[in-house]
Amino acid sequence: MRNVASRYTLPAIALHWLIAVLIIATFLLGLTMVDIAGLTPTKLKYFSWHKWLGITVLGLACLRLLWRLTHTPPAYPPSMPGWQQNAAHLTHGLLYLLIFAIPLSGYFYSLAAGIPVVYLGLVPLPVLIEPDRALKALLKPTHYWLNMTMLALFCLHILAALKHQFIDRDRTLQRMLP
Repeated sequence: MRNVASRYTLPAIALHWLIAVLIIATFLLGLTMVDIAGLTPTKLKYFSWHKWLGITVLGLACLRLLWRLTHTPPAYPPSMPGWQQNAAHLTHGLLYLLIFAIPLSGYFYSLAAGIPVVYLGLVPLPVLIEPDRALKALLKPTHYWLNMTMLALFCLHILAALKHQFIDRDRTLQRMLP
């Protein structure tokens, strides 16, 4: 059945923007905390906040994926070339993958380092793996490069939205605006 909706649903829009804001905050906090020399109380606080934000993103991403699987998004404008539609599908798929992979890699990095994750300082998350120096050494750059890949795709996503808004003027951006 062809979807004739011209906009995303309100829950899809809300989850999109909330997750985007939280990812930006988590990313910026991550950059800030790793630049703090030594192991200070501020750095430890930022690490906790970074983890809490990451787990929140993961939880919201689960909700978003469930919503997306049960609600068909609006069709692309008929004027959009097929290659752009394919590029959009690929980019969105990779962004979804990274929205899950980044918090999970951070979670497993913490566990491999022997540091349990306690959500909001109240809810201890399951310890699924034992401390492992080799895995820790693998997960640290993995977490970093997944984030850098997300940053590149995020920039591409923004540029594409702006292109559709200001050059193509095809109302693609309005589909996701509140």
